[in-house]
Amino acid sequence: MSQTTMTVRLSGELSDFVANNISENGSYENISEYVRGLIRKDKERSEKEKFEKLKAELALAFSAPDSSYSKVSAQDVFDRNN
Repeated sequence: MSQTTMTVRLSGELSDFVANNISENGSYENISEYVRGLIRKDKERSEKEKFEKLKAELALAFSAPDSSYSKVSAQDVFDRNN
C-alpha cells in the first residue's frame, strides 16, 4: 500500500471548523485522522451511489417483458464483448 503526503491550506471559517472537530471535545484526534475519515465517508457515498444505480438498472431489466429479450449463445456474448 502506498502512502502519499498532501498539503492542504485552509483559512477562516473552514480552518475554524476543522479545529473544532479535532479539539479535545471534537470527534477526531488530529487533522490527518479527520481527513481520512472524510475521504472514507466520501468513498462509501460514491460506492453506495454506484450500487443504487446498478440496482435501478437491474430492476428496469427485470421488469421488461419477456418478449423484449432475444436468445444468444455464450459465443455471441464473448464476441460482443471483445
